[in-house]
Amino acid sequence: MGTISLFLKSIIKQRRLILSMAKREVKSQYVGSTLGLVWTFIHPLVLIFVFWVVFSVGFKAVPASNVPFVVWLTAGMTCWFAFSDMISGSTNIVVGNSNLIKKTVFPAQILPVVKITSSLVAHSIFVLILMGLILLQRLPFSIFYFQSLYYLFCMLVLVLGLSWLFSSLNVFVRDINQAVALALQVGFWGTPIFWDINIMPQKIQSVLKLNPMFYIVQGYRDSFLNFIPFWDHPILTLYFWVVALSIFILGAVVFRRLQPQFSDVL
Repeated sequence: MGTISLFLKSIIKQRRLILSMAKREVKSQYVGSTLGLVWTFIHPLVLIFVFWVVFSVGFKAVPASNVPFVVWLTAGMTCWFAFSDMISGSTNIVVGNSNLIKKTVFPAQILPVVKITSSLVAHSIFVLILMGLILLQRLPFSIFYFQSLYYLFCMLVLVLGLSWLFSSLNVFVRDINQAVALALQVGFWGTPIFWDINIMPQKIQSVLKLNPMFYIVQGYRDSFLNFIPFWDHPILTLYFWVVALSIFILGAVVFRRLQPQFSDVL
């Protein structure tokens, strides 16, 4: 627990540096671009449109909750793409900032936090698009929208643990970056984002629910569409937190133990 406390204290202590680096990373993505930050709106809009055409118009997909498919789809995509962006970007972030690790006394544990923070900009825009679709479809508004902040916190705890784990291992085994990219592709189709989990047999559903991202994807839909409180799923909530906290602790411990060797390998 000493490692966890040390890492959390360093995040709080270096919060200004984290925000500054995250801001610079967001700006660097659009250097030389005429539209600049507008692209953060264009990308998710195009993705949503393409998947809506394929699944709703092409395959005539209709979710069981009888919510317009484009809204149901966007609610699931909102959290998944944030998760995917954070994990894929964090895995290579220590290697990508080797100059900081080798030349200065730098708290490397904040690097994944920088990536996570910068990814929240795109996530916020995705949420705005989701809210816009809800408004256009004249769906009801609810105080349950604020529950999405709880599920966002759940995702951040899970992501930070995975980011510390993958980014530290990737310094020594560069195949980790490729393995994570492959796992994200499999997870994308294995998580009920485009399809309703209820179409699966009960035994298969039980297996799919072991994926911690199922809890978060379903949680976003419960917050924005179904208006179901998280305490209505006590067993699933308990399971998620056991898994997420275990990964969080494991990631911090592994990162802490490998960190002294980063400069030698990089």
